[in-house]
Amino acid sequence: MQTKHKIGKVVSNKMHKTITVAVKNKISHAKYKKIITKTHKYYAHDENNECNMGDIVRIQPHRPISKKKRWILIQKILEK
Repeated sequence: MQTKHKIGKVVSNKMHKTITVAVKNKISHAKYKKIITKTHKYYAHDENNECNMGDIVRIQPHRPISKKKRWILIQKILEK
């Protein structure tokens, strides 16, 4: 069994050891069948402050680290 992970783009790295990751999800509208792009932001723990804005990263759920931080950085996929 694999743990769930999400792939998204780093939109902020201004906090110490924390990055904000925007994950886009495409869904179909129930009535009109139009494809809609929804974006959700996650706060993820970045232990070494290695990510910069624009990087594509993989994050994974984790126990609560702070009030809003429940994800950790697993891997940098693509650097900007």
